[in-house]
Amino acid sequence: MKKITALSSALLVTFYTLAAFAQETVAAAPGSNSYDAQMMAALGAGIAIGVGALGGALAQGRVAAAALEGIARNPGADAKIRTPMILGLALIESLVLYALLIAYFLQGKVGGH
Repeated sequence: MKKITALSSALLVTFYTLAAFAQETVAAAPGSNSYDAQMMAALGAGIAIGVGALGGALAQGRVAAAALEGIARNPGADAKIRTPMILGLALIESLVLYALLIAYFLQGKVGGH
């Protein structure tokens, strides 16, 4: 019953906010595709940071879980496991920062020409 209540509450909030964000479309100049390009750039920026953050979070979780499992099995290997783990986490985080950078550059395309 708790799952049904939580799911129905989430759906209600999701669909209730759609009406709040509904807007009339602005007519672009005939033959102009700039509005479509701006929408696609904004969509691409959102997808880039969303997928980057999701992938980075999943990867960092797996790295930490594997490292902790290795340390739990062999506590003497703590020093040998920790350094590669931190290096791996830093490389994963750099990919997330690249996604943020791409999203930032795509957002720059939205406002400018």
